[in-house]
Amino acid sequence: MDQGDEVDGQTANAEFSIRVAAGINAFTCAEWNGFTGTTRSDTENGYNPLVSYAFLRALEDSGCAVRRTGWQGHHLRLENAQGRLLGAVPCYLKSHSQGEYVFDHGWSDAFERAGGNYYPKLQCAVPFSPVTGPRLLVSKGEDSAIVKAGLAAGLKAVTEKLGVSSAHVTFANESDVATLEAAGFLHRTDQQFHFFNEGFSTYDDFLATLASRKRKAMKKERREALANGISIDRLTGKDLTEKAWDDFFAFYMDTGSRKWGRPYLNRKFFSLIGERMSRDILLVMAKRNGRYVAGAINFIGSDALYGRNWGCIEDHPFLHFEVCYHQAIDFAIERKLKVIEAGAQGEHKLARGYRPVTMHSAHYIAHPGLRNAVADYLRRERREVERMGEILEEHTPFRKDLEE
Repeated sequence: MDQGDEVDGQTANAEFSIRVAAGINAFTCAEWNGFTGTTRSDTENGYNPLVSYAFLRALEDSGCAVRRTGWQGHHLRLENAQGRLLGAVPCYLKSHSQGEYVFDHGWSDAFERAGGNYYPKLQCAVPFSPVTGPRLLVSKGEDSAIVKAGLAAGLKAVTEKLGVSSAHVTFANESDVATLEAAGFLHRTDQQFHFFNEGFSTYDDFLATLASRKRKAMKKERREALANGISIDRLTGKDLTEKAWDDFFAFYMDTGSRKWGRPYLNRKFFSLIGERMSRDILLVMAKRNGRYVAGAINFIGSDALYGRNWGCIEDHPFLHFEVCYHQAIDFAIERKLKVIEAGAQGEHKLARGYRPVTMHSAHYIAHPGLRNAVADYLRRERREVERMGEILEEHTPFRKDLEE
């Protein structure tokens, strides 16, 4: 399908058409800002900066999420019979499974061995971002249930018309997953670790909820992280200069190249988000001997702080924990943010006050044989994720007398 191609369809309650857009720029900023959850002014639904027009447009304008990198825009526009925009799905035609954080390599290998073509596939996600958020975007004032059902049905129809193997909606909120399940998508779960701000006024209030031994260990870790003459700066807004981005990008490239071989984001991307959404960004930067040596980037929502990338050019004990986790808690408490999403994986977060949280995705598999095999696998995986969550919860550092 090309940009502007349509798929007609209907739900039990409404008729609609789906247009496929090859880039976010096929939407105006005003159109995208009309979806719930995409602007800071949307106090009723909460703002998630990673589904904002500025963030998604920067990924495409910088060349990070484009056809050349295997992220070809196939964004869905849901319109009614009169052409009014009802909703959208940020969606990409993928030629690989990199940069997704919900792993389907086993599915692709099995399908290819059986003679099928797993790629291309549709990926409904925020590229390179294992962050919870809305994926079925609804225009303000529209009936959410009807529009979401139309988007789910439209996504299936586009999958079938394209003739691709599957459509994957990852890191979706639970209401979106419920709608997708009702439309025949398969439900998948995974584990992350999030910090929950229980109305703390200070960091010491948070520490008071920890067992005594854990509290002492946390204080010692924070002291030792700064023991080599290191200081911490928090940069946001006008403090996000090109020099600061130069420094952070050096950290990102050094650590990213060693960790996974090829970092996904380029230098232009950071300049664009610094220009377009600086109020929504927090850089935590560690300085030693007059220069920055490590840093982490976070995105600031109305209720949540989203931790993303970390990097360093010097190794210091516990500095990673200080920059990524402890400083994030300090900031969330100061800003009265309710949650910190600290990214994918990392059971080491548990000892630092982050709790296990179940993440959700939904998958539409076109081929009946592959769909049945994946469904069986996911039933077993969901049980294992639930069991592991219960085990991890028993090992949190919190005082047991506060949990009874």
